[in-house]
Amino acid sequence: MKYHFERMFDSGSIIVSLVVDHKYKFRMILDTGCSNTTIDSNALYISGYEMKDKQGDVEIETANGIVSSEIFEIKQINSLGIIKDNFSIQVYDFIGHGIFSNYDGLIGLDFIGKHDFCIDWVNNIITI
Repeated sequence: MKYHFERMFDSGSIIVSLVVDHKYKFRMILDTGCSNTTIDSNALYISGYEMKDKQGDVEIETANGIVSSEIFEIKQINSLGIIKDNFSIQVYDFIGHGIFSNYDGLIGLDFIGKHDFCIDWVNNIITI
């Protein structure tokens, strides 16, 4: 299947949609260098999840060093035609840590790792 993506012109990052629990749509960066899918805490709260729902904490390595993050199990996420049920994601407070962006998180290899995919940079198409 083929999916069009948006590219951020300043960084070249690939922006794709992520749908949480069939109703909440977010803008995510597809990051093939990121091990785990991470979503901004504000996007998570908009989706109806609360701090009491967290499964635990984890330290993650980022470009800016090691940071603490919460783990949540999401009932369902869907992006690029890939659907994952009861999927654990990392949650990070972007604004609280000075990250102001026009995206809501990163889709990592834990989400796309078991799928063959090809990125067509010329036409902005991902084939899964």
